[in-house]
Amino acid sequence: MSRMGDVLAGFHAAWEFESDSVLIRYERGLRTPKLFQALGERRVPYRAIAGATLTPGRRGTVVLRLELRPGADPLLTAAAGQLKEGSDPYRLVLPAERETLAEYYRDEVRDRLTEDPSAAEDFLVGAPEVPLQFKAYDGKASFDGKIVHFRWFWTGASSAKWKAGDQSFPVSELSGVEWRSPELFEGHLRLLRRDAAQAQPAQADQDPAAVVFGLGYGPVHESLPFAAAVLEAVRRAGPVTAAPAGAPRRDPADIAERIRHLGELHQAGLVTDEEFAGKKAELLAEL
Repeated sequence: MSRMGDVLAGFHAAWEFESDSVLIRYERGLRTPKLFQALGERRVPYRAIAGATLTPGRRGTVVLRLELRPGADPLLTAAAGQLKEGSDPYRLVLPAERETLAEYYRDEVRDRLTEDPSAAEDFLVGAPEVPLQFKAYDGKASFDGKIVHFRWFWTGASSAKWKAGDQSFPVSELSGVEWRSPELFEGHLRLLRRDAAQAQPAQADQDPAAVVFGLGYGPVHESLPFAAAVLEAVRRAGPVTAAPAGAPRRDPADIAERIRHLGELHQAGLVTDEEFAGKKAELLAEL
């Protein structure tokens, strides 16, 4: 970079280009995505970046975006491609009149990239700071950096979870995290155990190692940073084992109940015709 500390300000964030990294500071305000506000800032080392692009945006804007190496950021690893475009933390929207300046910084970032753009062996971007907690539909999840706790709500937890009781999971016993966005049908956060011999139920609402999301429960800005922090702690704890392969077949009665619930969401207008048909086909395929 020509000068350390050069700053490029856009909508919802300002990027500061330093000698070894890009420091992204997110704005606070009603128009700023809640995920950005929850993150506060992200420091992205150049060795975590695979590329930088500049593309036309909407309504007289341009978009500068950092493309991170696979596996370099616990947040993106946990999200697994489920984030909507407007919630991409490495996307800076600028007025079109700043395109020339944006091109300059894009080229400067590209000139700094010396690492192989292949998958990173370790997380290079820091995880959100702990302690963290959020309310899911069936319980409260909390994480202090070493242990994940699930405390069940009597109004939402299944009988299987009540029978198992409140749960505590040291990160040393985990192999990973499965996060399904609350903006999708059957959103949940599931902890994957290192002990592959311990089969986990296919349904998150029956799994004591999972909490399920719902309308207003487990929002992206709370549950995704939580998942990223747990994932980073699991990685630090040592080599992980693969998650158990092949989920067991579901009970036909459970499938019927879920299709009925899906139909109710469809009738209420919360699920589109396409989403209804697709998810119904997925459920029937599990019989």
